[in-house]
Amino acid sequence: MGPEQDKVAVLEAHARNAAVAALRGGMADAIAAAKWDRDELTLTIVREQIVAAARTVRDAGYNFLEDVTCVDMFPDEPRFRVVYHILSHRLRERVRLVVLADSVDPVVDSITGVWPSADFSEREIFDLFGVRFGGHPNMRRIMMPDEWEGHPLRKDYPVEGYR
Repeated sequence: MGPEQDKVAVLEAHARNAAVAALRGGMADAIAAAKWDRDELTLTIVREQIVAAARTVRDAGYNFLEDVTCVDMFPDEPRFRVVYHILSHRLRERVRLVVLADSVDPVVDSITGVWPSADFSEREIFDLFGVRFGGHPNMRRIMMPDEWEGHPLRKDYPVEGYR
């Protein structure tokens, strides 16, 4: 069974999930991959459609953005996974949205227009991983000094920093 068949099987098995139903209803092409593991649903979203997907999920009843984080998969490409953990209190469902970004141009659109609480998490990801968020209202370092060279959570960052 290939990745596309896996995606279809997971989406069919979780068709009653509000996020899956909403995204399949109007944005089926936004879902690049789907995975069900350890009782959690992960939907990989096409990078250009993350804002619309986040809005669709929010409108489907997912009211709480728990976290936005990043994973560096160096040396794999695409290198970065931006991960959004989203919860619906009313539906008692959780969904994880993932967007892939390559190392050459690590840019993902900001979802601060959908969930303003993504502001500081996106800034932290920019500061520590170097992934930029297009349309972010205040894209600047949040943890490291402005003059700091590099992004310390990248796997290829020198242990003792640049000298």
